[in-house]
Amino acid sequence: MIRRSLLLSAAAVLTLAACGQGAGKKAGGEGAPLLVGATAVPHAEILEQVKPILAAEGVPIEIKVFNDYVQPNVQLAEKRLDVNYFQTKPYLDEFNTARGTNLITVAGIHVEPLGLYSRKHKTLAELPNGAQVVLPNDASNTGRALLLLQAAGLITLKDPQNPLQTVRDIAANPKGLKFQEVEAATIPRILPQVDGAVINTNYALDAGLKPKTDALQLEGADSPYVNYLVARPDNQDDPRVQALAKALRGQAIKDFIASKYEGAVIPAA
Repeated sequence: MIRRSLLLSAAAVLTLAACGQGAGKKAGGEGAPLLVGATAVPHAEILEQVKPILAAEGVPIEIKVFNDYVQPNVQLAEKRLDVNYFQTKPYLDEFNTARGTNLITVAGIHVEPLGLYSRKHKTLAELPNGAQVVLPNDASNTGRALLLLQAAGLITLKDPQNPLQTVRDIAANPKGLKFQEVEAATIPRILPQVDGAVINTNYALDAGLKPKTDALQLEGADSPYVNYLVARPDNQDDPRVQALAKALRGQAIKDFIASKYEGAVIPAA
């Protein structure tokens, strides 16, 4: 069942527009900047590092920053963006199925290990019986969060490998954890009120959390959840799109990611 986050668009959209572009302006005009949708951290920060690289190649880009996971895909499908950069392929596949869109991956850029956080407890062992744990409410991230909790030894799933399981697929829950599913962007704000919460790294970083030191459990560097640059079939071969993909996967950006995020964000192989 597709979660509410794919059925309802978030109302708030924050925009960084170098030329003051309005939200309704179409992307892709000749000579226009390449319009890239992204969430603030780390995606927009990484894109800011790409700007001078592409400017030297005669490819200006304009970054439009969103605080949700729905509108960047909606606006890309509607050709109000040229590309976006914020999501994993499981999330994209789920979105395409739910919305009837045909957005496609162009290049894998980085991995953001998912983490379990707590303001009340310092270790997994301190989580009490009946602890309230918050999960992201979109299907791809719910399943991913459950796999993380399984890796932490807190639950056992019916299918240990299935990335799209729900809480109904929990086979064993020794501590009797109580789960609440919430829009991913809002989870950091309610973290102090619950025993634990699984938070996407972009939102964790935005909230001032340090995944490597603050997470009770963190995905390893071998996580299959790569964040992709995404386009449409009609513009995936646009030289500007390909130039952006090359720059995002270049050594300069890999070095920036390694230095800036200290393992909280990992360049894709």
